[in-house]
Amino acid sequence: MKKIFLALIITLFSAGVFASDLIIESKTQNYSEEENKIKFDGDVKVTVDDMKVVGESADVSMGKDQKLDTATFYDKPYAFEVKKNKKREVKANILQMSLITKVVKAQGDTQSIVFDGDKPIVVINADEQEYDTKTGLMTANGTVTIHYKELETFSDKAKIRTDKNGDLKDIELIGNARIKQEGSDSYADNFFYNASTKLLTATGNTTSNALMDDGTKLVLKSNRQEYLQDKNIFNASGNVRVWYQDYYAAGPKVTVHPNDKGKPNEVYFSGRSSITQGVRTIFADKITMTMRPKNFHADGNTRTVIKNIGSGENTNNDGIGLGL
Repeated sequence: MKKIFLALIITLFSAGVFASDLIIESKTQNYSEEENKIKFDGDVKVTVDDMKVVGESADVSMGKDQKLDTATFYDKPYAFEVKKNKKREVKANILQMSLITKVVKAQGDTQSIVFDGDKPIVVINADEQEYDTKTGLMTANGTVTIHYKELETFSDKAKIRTDKNGDLKDIELIGNARIKQEGSDSYADNFFYNASTKLLTATGNTTSNALMDDGTKLVLKSNRQEYLQDKNIFNASGNVRVWYQDYYAAGPKVTVHPNDKGKPNEVYFSGRSSITQGVRTIFADKITMTMRPKNFHADGNTRTVIKNIGSGENTNNDGIGLGL
């Protein structure tokens, strides 16, 4: 859960997509009074301010007052918007644009891409995507994946909120969520990032795997995990368990500080905790575990338990005894 995650959606919805003028071009146009729809076929091209939609067929439903209601595009339409050097495009099997509620719905194999020049910088895939231009809420449902540079996220659902200027307010990954980056990944029921506090929170069955420089892995499981971007500090609470090489540590709460390369290096356990190495387990009020150099320090009411050292009554002269 690194800070690169924080910027992945900011450019995706940087402006509204509706204006007062709607221009539709096609080979044929027909009006069905029974269905109260205008139908367009053949090389359909629609322009709404800076947004353009192209496809083979479309229809526009009319309200009772004969005002345009909803434009629906069929047969894998393609929508795009270009502002300065940024281009945003949406592909789907069916695309709907409500001219009243100002909501865009993409259904079936949907994909949204933001380009910086010719280079794609954000890609979102989902079964369905919906964007409300009034509230700035984008919702993606069904096998949602987000790609941003070397970052990938996976979830059942995602919600992205922006303000009136198009700046990111928050993003939420919901259900079977995963964030993967540079050999490290995190799992949780839900992830939530708040742009104003710059806090990324993971809740429910959280697991973080960090790949170290030497190829070993640090695994941390807990009920809740938090990453503070400004301070570059990672916190975990609730049934915290940590595995690193032959260390296994457990406690109610930990704080993780990285080294100068951003890799986890110091893990501070607070509250009654324990650390196990081989047959030895140390209990203490505070425990500090360091990756490089690999060691640990226990402080406060320490107690050591060593398992299976023998009873002192060994008759075969192997094992540990008092020699009596």
